[in-house]
Formats: sequence, structure tokens, C-alpha cells
Amino acid sequence: MTTIQIRGGRLIDPAQDLDTVGDLWLARGRILGLGSVGEDPDLVIDAGGMIVCPGLIDVHVHLREPGNEEDETIASGARAALAGGVTSVACMPNTRPAIDTQAAAEFVVLQARRARQANVFPVGAVSKERKGQELAELGQLVAGGAVAFTDDGAPVASASLMRRALEYSRMFDRVVMQHCQVPELTDGGVMNEGFESMRLGLGGMPAAAEDIMVARDIRLAEITGGRLHIQHISTARSVELVREGKRRGVRVTAEACPHHFSLTDESLRSFDSNFKMNPPLRTHADVEAVIAGLKDDTIEILATDHAPHAREKKMRELDLAPFGIVGLETLLPITIKCLIEPGHLTWPEVIRKLTVNAAQLLKLDQKGTFRPGSDADVTIIDPRVEWTIDSSEFHSRSRNTPFEGWKVRGRAHAAIVAGELRYSRDPRFAEAARA
Repeated sequence: MTTIQIRGGRLIDPAQDLDTVGDLWLARGRILGLGSVGEDPDLVIDAGGMIVCPGLIDVHVHLREPGNEEDETIASGARAALAGGVTSVACMPNTRPAIDTQAAAEFVVLQARRARQANVFPVGAVSKERKGQELAELGQLVAGGAVAFTDDGAPVASASLMRRALEYSRMFDRVVMQHCQVPELTDGGVMNEGFESMRLGLGGMPAAAEDIMVARDIRLAEITGGRLHIQHISTARSVELVREGKRRGVRVTAEACPHHFSLTDESLRSFDSNFKMNPPLRTHADVEAVIAGLKDDTIEILATDHAPHAREKKMRELDLAPFGIVGLETLLPITIKCLIEPGHLTWPEVIRKLTVNAAQLLKLDQKGTFRPGSDADVTIIDPRVEWTIDSSEFHSRSRNTPFEGWKVRGRAHAAIVAGELRYSRDPRFAEAARA
């Protein structure tokens, strides 16, 4: 099967300002073109009433392999990505051992190739063993396939080390992604510090811990000329700091996760550990600020911070349970429910944040667009289907979602990677997608 015709869908490609109804053709792993191309297709997919866009890219995913395969593996996480319409993921280096060597990065690439699910791109650690003491061998990580650098799961607390990372990363034109948090201010915290944490008697993580680190790193990016990306931004002041940095010409970008524009710290009243994440759920004012940042493009990327944990780990007491939630399979419906349906963003604006903007961040030049000759990664979305989120149906190994039981609209109908149909909800194509 080498030639695919996707017929009659709403083709949205923000990289080309394209939004039209028509046919998309794929051949030999590449985008062939739009309209009629004069080839006989091996497979025809009827996309009438559906949205056809470049394959979605998630720049912030934890796949847990090696070290915690009971939570997730590269294969299971990449399969969950496809079920969510995501054809490419960037996996974080907080594995055991950390992705801090060329061999560790190459292991991820090899495992992803064996799995033949979504594309998986390793993100290398900033520091050796993610200890924040000594810079990792960034050049060797790039040689191993690393598309960015981060110590995510832990911030780079040392300003000196962060400065050197921003300086050295310029040599490879790679972005440094930062989990912005002052560790001393969040130690022992469970949730956002404020009225709710006081009322519930839980340790707080102040918004200032994020704000201070964001301000520091934007200044470091300014003096070094390095590329800085703020991960999972969650506070109103942090959004404003990024906005101010952009006005000054600093090379700073930011991402927002669905839980930070859909939930607040009031959710912790249930003491359900599926609402425990880092950075924590914030206040209504912070949620409104994140949405405003998405609307004015201060925040130009959507990501999940997919952080799977086995059920028994999340069933512990709230202060002992690990931080994090799964997000790949709920990315689209929560984004539709909280951003598109209320009118905050349009479909082309959402897709831009999940395709071309993400591709540019990671320098994936052949992805995120329908330009002829680019990689044939395609997501087909059914925006009309109504369903209820049921974690028992997830393809991820873990079930730690705060969105259990939500009634939503819209989900991925099919996902094509490198010109191959690798996921489909249409039973007529299920066998082809599993082949």
C-alpha cells in the first residue's frame, strides 16, 4: 500500500494558511499534493464532515522507558498518542537511567522504530543524571537524535548551569525546555498555595516559585541569545512575563496543557490524586490568564505533559502519591470543550499550536505541513462524535486521568504516519491499521 487518497475532508494546514474542502494524496511516505494528482490510490479514506490536518505533535510526553515500564513503555505511549491523533511526540529524559548520553537517546529512537506507532523523538537531559550539577554532553545527545534539552521533572536550579546550557545549545540550534520552579519554595508542597490549600490543610506550592524562575530564565535567554521554552505554564504572572519577553525580542516560547486551562485547585477538595500534578492546578484567575495567553499567541504551543503512573502508585495517600496525569488520549476533546466550543480559539488556531508551531520548536522541518514532499503524517479528526471519557479504554498502560466520566465531543478518527495508516476507528480499516 503506497498511495492513499483522503477524500472530501476539511483540509486545515496553518503552515500554508490553508482551510478548504478537498482531497489529500499521500504516496511513498510523502505528501503528494491536493486535488487530483493522476495516480490510482491503493486506499481511499472518506473524510467527509471531518477535519484533515498535518499529524499532531506533542512536545512534552513522558514514556517511562527505561526504568518504569509498569507505568508506560515507548510502544504503549506511542500507541496512546495515535489514539489521541498525535503522530509525533517528544519524550522527556526523566527515565532510569536518564537520557543524558548518546546511547540513551539512540535507545529511544530504536525502540520507537521497532514499535512502528507514532514518531518518538528523544529530548536530552541538560545535566548529567539530571542532577543539575554538570552539563551533559549536548553534542553527543544531538548526534543520538535529541531534538531539545531539559531536566524536566526537575528544574535547572543553578543559574550558572542554565546560562551555559543556553549558550552551548546555540551551537546546535536546539531549544532548552525548562520546568520553571524554585525548588526551595515548593519542597513538601502538594497543591497550589492559597485559600484552598489552607482550607484543606495541604502543603502549598506558591505561584511565585514559577514566576521567579520564569523571570530568571527569560533574562538568561536575553543575555545569551539562546532559545528558551517554558514548559506547562500555569500562572498569570508567568504568562505576562513571557509576553513581556517577546516584546523585547527574547527567543522565548511557551506551552500550555489542557489541565491548566480546564481545572482549578478547587478540584483537590476531593483529595483525588488524579488532580495532583506539577505544576499544580491553580486559581480561576490563572486559568483565565492561560486562556488569554493562548488567544493572543503568547503561548503558541499546546502540549499534554503526559505523565503515566500505575494505578497502585496513584492510590496512595495524597501527599505520597506521585505528581502527574495521562493526557495523550484526552488532548483533543478537552481542547475542543474548553477552547473551541467557548469560542476562545478556532480550529485553525488550535491546529497551528499542535502542528507547525511545535514542528518549528523542535526543528522538525518535514513535519507539521501538507507541503508537497513533506512527511506524510496526517491526523483525521471527527469533530462531531459525542462520547464519554472512560480510562478503561485507554491505550496507555496507566489510567490516571482527572477527566474520567466527562461528556465530550470530537476525537481522532485516524492517524497516518510516514504514509501508513497506523490507527483508525473505522472497523473497515482496523486490520490495515494493525498491519
